[in-house]
Amino acid sequence: MGIVESRELLQKGEVSALELTDQYLRRIQEVDPKVHAFLEVTSERARSDANRIDERRAKGEILPALAGIPIAIKDNICTKGIRTTCSSRMLESFIPPYESTVTERLWKAGAILIGKTNLDEFAMGSSTETSAFGASANPWNSNRVPGGSSGGSAAAVASGECIASLGSDTGGSIRQPAAFCGLVGLKPTYGRVSRWGLVAFASSLDQIGSFTNSVADAAELLHVIAGEDYKDATCLKVSVPNYKSILQKSISGLRIGLIKECFNTEGLDPQVANKVKHAASQLESLGCEIVEVSCPQFNYGIATYYVIAPSEASANLARYDGVKYGYRSEGTENLASITSRSRAEGFGSEVQRRILIGTYALSAGYVDAYYKKAQQVRTLIRRDFDAAFAKVDVLLTPTVPSTAFNVGAHADDPLTMYLSDLLTIPPNLAGLPAINIPCGFDNTGLPIGMQLIGNVLEESRILQVAHHYEVSTNIMSDKPKGESIMI
Repeated sequence: MGIVESRELLQKGEVSALELTDQYLRRIQEVDPKVHAFLEVTSERARSDANRIDERRAKGEILPALAGIPIAIKDNICTKGIRTTCSSRMLESFIPPYESTVTERLWKAGAILIGKTNLDEFAMGSSTETSAFGASANPWNSNRVPGGSSGGSAAAVASGECIASLGSDTGGSIRQPAAFCGLVGLKPTYGRVSRWGLVAFASSLDQIGSFTNSVADAAELLHVIAGEDYKDATCLKVSVPNYKSILQKSISGLRIGLIKECFNTEGLDPQVANKVKHAASQLESLGCEIVEVSCPQFNYGIATYYVIAPSEASANLARYDGVKYGYRSEGTENLASITSRSRAEGFGSEVQRRILIGTYALSAGYVDAYYKKAQQVRTLIRRDFDAAFAKVDVLLTPTVPSTAFNVGAHADDPLTMYLSDLLTIPPNLAGLPAINIPCGFDNTGLPIGMQLIGNVLEESRILQVAHHYEVSTNIMSDKPKGESIMI
């Protein structure tokens, strides 16, 4: 059940906000011991907020769009008075004294916080396995990962523990878990949504987006959280359209570009490629024109990303020094040892690895060879997208080269883990909006996703295309059944 259906039940009085909230709290009690999507369940606050919504409805007040809708928040987005840990020992006891812009907008819209979700530590990972508090499971098969870094947010929606959730996407951390868990996952244009209150990983790449069960719900959430914010200097000062109202607009005549480099890449599962090409054929039957385009630098995105992102992370995470806030090692005698031991004990191995890579890439004598060169390639990638959008309206690729991989499959092989973001990274480097939409299942019953990429600030267009595809196929109504599936 999504936002639209739940709101209709609430407005008709067929269910109260408290009853709806209790339904999801019971679901969390039932399945989260297996899924581990949540780090903290805010039961008391959720029930109190739901009661207030019911009281306002009883008085005949006109309620905002998300009144009574239970939503989960990734635990790297600050929530005032509620722990925000980034799944790290470093911030295990951190309670923000302020509210992030996106959550503040959700609460004003009447949404109910049901809990904070698990993630890879400081959003660095593709499986939630780097979380200091244990990995989440994929609700489709508990032996598979839910993706990352926003795996907890994806698993929470896929397992029916909340109606929708927010995540963050630095190189695919919304779209990849959405593909693995059979959800709609939207990453907006860089600057469309405020990053105020999002704990920084790589500031030129990070963007907040959503996990939902439908494109209409994604459009509704984006309308609430998007918009100018004076607290974030990178937030764009542009008007926010009513995304939901334009979903029905015809897509006939739109040109959809298949990026040929994405279908020739090493490691692409033939089942994934076939399902995505079949989805392109479905869009063609809806009146779209399918054309092949080339983005020659596309597959250089992953190498570029793993210079730029660790470099920015090494600068952003320098603030965790064991002095101002966060974890502090005990028994140390001087400032240098406090800092070194606190960081060694507070950060996990993947975070330390990326700090070391970034520090090296920014060091004197290497910054030109690595960081500067990566930024130059980033510009070339953006130019490839500009050239492609001169020919087409929307770009289409697989979201991930494979379906969800086994738990522990890449635990000792970080390079292979990094490759799961091969197809999602370039839109982040170019600051473009992109969405995952489920397009089928592999022969084991695991979801497959396709990625639609739009030009800057063209979320409306990718939402329209995704919506028409979703309605015409109704893919998720034919979920495979099996003992391993928990949803």
